[in-house]
Amino acid sequence: MTPLPAAAPPSAVTEALSAVIFGPDFRREHAFWRRLTTTEPFRSGTCSTPEEQLALSYQRLRLINRSLDSAARLACDVRALTAMHEWLGPVDPTLATVAGIHYNLFLGSLLDHDSEGRRDLSGPLRMDEIGTFLCTEVAHGNDATEVETSATYDRARDGFVLRTPHAGAQKFMPNTSPVGGPKSGLVAARLVVDGADHGVFLLLVPLTDAVAALPGVRVRRLPARMGSPVDHCLTSFDDCFVPRTALLAGPQGHVGEGGEFAGALPSRRRRLLVSIRRVTPGKLAMSACAVGSARVALAVAVRYAGHRTVAGPRGTGAIPVYAHRTHHGPLAEALATVFAMSLLHRRALDRWEVSADEADRAAAERLVAVAKGWITWQARDVIVECRERCGAQGLLEHNGLAALVTGIEGTITAEGDNLPAHAKAAAEMLLLAPQAPAHAADGATAPAGLRDPAVLRGLLAAVEALRFARARARMGAAPPGDALGRWNAASGAALRGVEEYAVRQAAEAFAEAVAALPEGAARERLTEVEWLFLLRQVGRSAGELLAVGRMTAEQVRALPDLHEEAVATVAAHAPALVESFALPDELFAERPIAGPAYADAYDDPEGAWHRTAPAGAAGEAVR
Repeated sequence: MTPLPAAAPPSAVTEALSAVIFGPDFRREHAFWRRLTTTEPFRSGTCSTPEEQLALSYQRLRLINRSLDSAARLACDVRALTAMHEWLGPVDPTLATVAGIHYNLFLGSLLDHDSEGRRDLSGPLRMDEIGTFLCTEVAHGNDATEVETSATYDRARDGFVLRTPHAGAQKFMPNTSPVGGPKSGLVAARLVVDGADHGVFLLLVPLTDAVAALPGVRVRRLPARMGSPVDHCLTSFDDCFVPRTALLAGPQGHVGEGGEFAGALPSRRRRLLVSIRRVTPGKLAMSACAVGSARVALAVAVRYAGHRTVAGPRGTGAIPVYAHRTHHGPLAEALATVFAMSLLHRRALDRWEVSADEADRAAAERLVAVAKGWITWQARDVIVECRERCGAQGLLEHNGLAALVTGIEGTITAEGDNLPAHAKAAAEMLLLAPQAPAHAADGATAPAGLRDPAVLRGLLAAVEALRFARARARMGAAPPGDALGRWNAASGAALRGVEEYAVRQAAEAFAEAVAALPEGAARERLTEVEWLFLLRQVGRSAGELLAVGRMTAEQVRALPDLHEEAVATVAAHAPALVESFALPDELFAERPIAGPAYADAYDDPEGAWHRTAPAGAAGEAVR
């Protein structure tokens, strides 16, 4: 492997690949957020305590709000929302968290449930108050239909009284402290009218002023969480009264002026899903955070590998550590994964935007949920690998990787834990998954066929179908009458099928992106990255594909050498591929190991090497 060449200025190749990663309209969707990260208020500052970092993040949130033409844009435009997370997530994870809650979950939900414009939203639009979202409880997370906070209609006062019945019903982890300014929240509570429980609805509740919680509201800070500091709290209600207009009404139901409940949706679960439908754009935002964070980690690791030198073979002098296959191999594979993550994120975003009728919207929601899980899990693997490739330097906070390692954990859990979301998708897809073809297509069984992306995609589709076929068979063999037992028998294989579904969706996104590029170097580079991704994914299931006749023994034997060829090809073009992430120079300037003079960050002005050698001593002062 030859030494890693220096990164060149953006070329036609890197610009074409940037368009693949970010979509065709970078200027409209991404340029503002990219530029924002280079401005002084958003440059990495030195905060000595987590509380200082938290206060800075809220200051930045208000700066963003003042810089927008309309704060409603981030609530109404999912592309703007996700672009914000893509760029700000790696720079200030706390800011991305509180901004997503305010603009999407809070303001977006208010706008969704106020189509006639009757509610005064000037306060949250001006950010006189910061919005938050209170759904999860200590004892209820993914089972949100079971939350126990109650909102009981009081006819005499024409409003609702919120109560927390026990410790397990405290709202868990909303950012409800007075830090950052007055807070209002959307509270998920059981709507009780005349003794009848109508299920979980959202209500708009003022929570704090700039100093403390308001009457009827109790807020207590939770212990510090791993990763970026957010003012996560336990929040409870003691006869907290809000007017009837605080209820977010719509097709899920409403309480009329006479105090009578009316609802068009008979299912309590559907009522809740309509109320919290902003969770799906939130999943897209978490995917964007993960994609952006993985890009930054990978770009820093590739740069560091190019200028960190080690002793080469005898007589060759120092060489970049990147020259070793043991170093550049994992980074090349991470490059292929990050491209796949980026393309799958864009595919899920596109699908969500164009989904219209209910059936199509359900499929789009499923893709968004599956993509969020796969992307955030892959991002964790990439970030951890990149941190390790940077050695001890990667552990130091000023190099920016340590925060990404801990920060990615938040995206895995936020907007619904990955595993339950994938389990829900698995249950749905058991009824939808196609049967696996018995054998490979003619002409696709020779080793040369593994150079054809179409053949490799066909193998991935076969693996997906095999996983679901196994799940259905296991479910059918389980004793009847035991729903949990049948699911437990099938769930392992079904979850692996969901993973293969995500991989296939990423592979199809790769194929579409390659086909959209004209012949030339950019298309060649993307095809090489696609090939490495596909080979790696097929290699995970080669034994099973061999067993069912979808691959030959000759193909399985050829896979390792083909994989090595693909790694070497992608690794040779790593600088151009990383440049296509369009990361600003200012971001690298704040991470010492991203530059060739990283050792200067550790220089000691009082060090002996700065002193002139004594008179008559041989040699001169050494730097």
